[in-house]
Amino acid sequence: MKIHRPLLQGIVTALEKIFRDQEYSDKVLERLFKQHPQWGSRDRRFVAEMVYDSVRYYRLLSTLAQSETNFWYISGILLCLKNSPLPEWPDFKHLYPDQIVKQHALLKGQFNIIESYPDWLSLLCEKELGTDAWQKEAHAMNQTAEVVLRVNTLKTDKATLINALAADGIETEEIDNFPSALKLKKRQNIFSHKRFKEGHFEIQDAGSQRISEFMNPKPGQTVIDACAGGGGKTLHLSALMRNKGKIISMDVEAWKLENLKKRARRGGVSNVETCLIENDTINRFKEKADMLLLDVPCSGLGVLKRNPDTKWKLTNESIERTKLTQHQILNDYQHMLKPGGVLVYSTCSLLPSENEQQVEKFLARYPEFTYESSLHLLPSEGFDGFYMCRMLKHKTAS
Repeated sequence: MKIHRPLLQGIVTALEKIFRDQEYSDKVLERLFKQHPQWGSRDRRFVAEMVYDSVRYYRLLSTLAQSETNFWYISGILLCLKNSPLPEWPDFKHLYPDQIVKQHALLKGQFNIIESYPDWLSLLCEKELGTDAWQKEAHAMNQTAEVVLRVNTLKTDKATLINALAADGIETEEIDNFPSALKLKKRQNIFSHKRFKEGHFEIQDAGSQRISEFMNPKPGQTVIDACAGGGGKTLHLSALMRNKGKIISMDVEAWKLENLKKRARRGGVSNVETCLIENDTINRFKEKADMLLLDVPCSGLGVLKRNPDTKWKLTNESIERTKLTQHQILNDYQHMLKPGGVLVYSTCSLLPSENEQQVEKFLARYPEFTYESSLHLLPSEGFDGFYMCRMLKHKTAS
């Protein structure tokens, strides 16, 4: 496609917001597209891909540009690496495609630059995972995330939805071992589709869907989703419970719970109550839950495919603070679980210090809990990275 200057100007402006003002790509792009309603789907796709690839490969591109703030050069170098013609504009003066390709080749073997990760982050992940395992996952997380739907079985079934979307030119394919998941064959905007507006499906990565399936809730149970956020797992739990029983979805942010209520109405979910977490929440719900999901805040290292900003905004200190939060949530929130109930702890992190090690410390402190099973999903397997662990609280607990 011919590259028009307003598109490149939009990309440069977006990158300035992301790297200078520390904003997040999705919010920046959302605002940018509202400011330019005249851009068609092809233009928006080009801008989004350029912005996300610039963020993913920021260290590589800024190294080749010899500047961390010349976003015209960074955009131009990305075009060269994509084998796209470089517009003959003054902004790209002294950028020579052949020279850029040669300089890129000379960086071969410098993993942190080629794959674009901060040295401190690679060092941490190599220490916890091992060099080979980390480099495999780090490379996988630079691939573009698939768009995955979750079929809302409260309103439809997989075969019906496949046929309905296909009738409108939206091709999907099933994913082995993920019973409610469909993957788009071609990336496109489906939020305006009538089936989405009618609540027949949600956008939810296959890895995220696995957590609710791993919990295996039963109709009629009382389930607490104590870190519900936007509610993707809550809605899936409701479908698995066939709208029977009760799900209490909690969060510290009221606006997230309001969004959850809207999604629940759209999806025909009727067994969900929302609860803003306050000082007395744990006492009010003490030993009320048959199942407790603690999908705790984490570093987010498992979801870098869709949130590449994270690797530039994380710090060692922020990860340490997050681990303290995880420890506190595990220790405090477990009191909401009945004796005989099941606790599921989950993160979207790859780090054992956020995953197995947190569980080990918890089990050592609370002997009334026993380990049942756990599961790792890795980005190299195709979707987002998650850890989940299932623990049983003995009925003899006091």
